[in-house]
Amino acid sequence: MQRFAKELIAQQPEVILSNTTPTTAALLQQTRSVPIVFAMVADPVASGFVASFARPGGNVTGFVVTEGTLGGKWVELLKEIAPDVVRMAMLFNPGATYSPFWLKPFKAAAAMYSVKAMEAPVHDTSELETVIAAQAREPNTGLVVLPDSFTDAHRVEITSLAARYRIPTIYAYRFFTALGGLISYGIDLTDNFRRSATYVDRILRGEKPIDLPVEAPTKYVLTINLKTAKALGLTVPQSILLRTDEVIE
Repeated sequence: MQRFAKELIAQQPEVILSNTTPTTAALLQQTRSVPIVFAMVADPVASGFVASFARPGGNVTGFVVTEGTLGGKWVELLKEIAPDVVRMAMLFNPGATYSPFWLKPFKAAAAMYSVKAMEAPVHDTSELETVIAAQAREPNTGLVVLPDSFTDAHRVEITSLAARYRIPTIYAYRFFTALGGLISYGIDLTDNFRRSATYVDRILRGEKPIDLPVEAPTKYVLTINLKTAKALGLTVPQSILLRTDEVIE
């Protein structure tokens, strides 16, 4: 990553469009002068990229993928589509330093719905099946998969294991439901890149990152896989179907 970042900076670009937290961190180790716009960073303040959302304070700004209320929304939606669930485990990689951002609202919402909230940390791929199988041993358990680079990269394994162990699971992004995940709700990643392009354009026209505030997500997508719901013996309520942006059959 660092080698790539160094080579990129050596080309003296006028502005760089970065993707995630790791790529942005690598770029900032190489330059504090070339403007950088990030499209999918979780917590730019905690990562040390910017001083604040309103006044970034350096050569970088962009768009975040985190919204604290999602932790509670995932509980609400999973309980609605799988009403028999009385336990929910949040699957996450402890290496994701921003996981507490979602854990707190997740636990608060679980208490509101009289659901027992559990943490299911997974450090590497070798633990995936062990952790998911352990949750499946308890009846009426649901799974909430926290979005990060680890879970995104291993989405095939995670969705396959959730299906094998018949655990109703909610994810953050559509690409999980496209692979057979039950339900997903989260930000529209494509929209973040579209908005990032407007910042790149403004910088090329003379504006500075310090004057462009970091912006939160504005567009969310709800996707349901009806084939998976049927396999789990679930009937998707009409109340959810009316709000769904896409139904996969």
